[in-house]
Amino acid sequence: MRDEVDELVEAWARERPDLDLGPVEVFSRISRLSRHLDLARRKAFAAHEIEPWEFDVLAALRRAGAPYELSPGRLLRETLVTSGTMTNRVDRLAGRGLVDRQPDPNDRRGVLVRLTPAGKAAVDGAFEALLTAEAALVADLPADERERLGALLRELMRPFH
Repeated sequence: MRDEVDELVEAWARERPDLDLGPVEVFSRISRLSRHLDLARRKAFAAHEIEPWEFDVLAALRRAGAPYELSPGRLLRETLVTSGTMTNRVDRLAGRGLVDRQPDPNDRRGVLVRLTPAGKAAVDGAFEALLTAEAALVADLPADERERLGALLRELMRPFH
């Protein structure tokens, strides 16, 4: 079955037969899939009244397990943003009642960011909606092909870790 990337590659091959277009076949598809995934994520999150960046922070706290709290430094590592960005995000989430700040019992000067019950409900609902959306995106792939694709993508990501 042909797609728009096949047409793009054929056009480039005609215009630049001297180039190896193999990477274009892979990364153009990944780029297009990324756009579809981004739209599906935004729709899943919007249904639970959270933004993608909010989901990232709330999900990091949720994955931490009860009592669903992390230091700001740990949140930075989990979400790959700067400290200024994280401060702003935590402030905004706290303003919405999705997280609160607690004193760190192990560091008198430190704080912990904790998921509130409202934050837990929001991230759980958004995650369930996200899983439904993502399952629909891979529904036509048999389980063994999904596993193979996951393994191939893991290999492709190896240089970035």
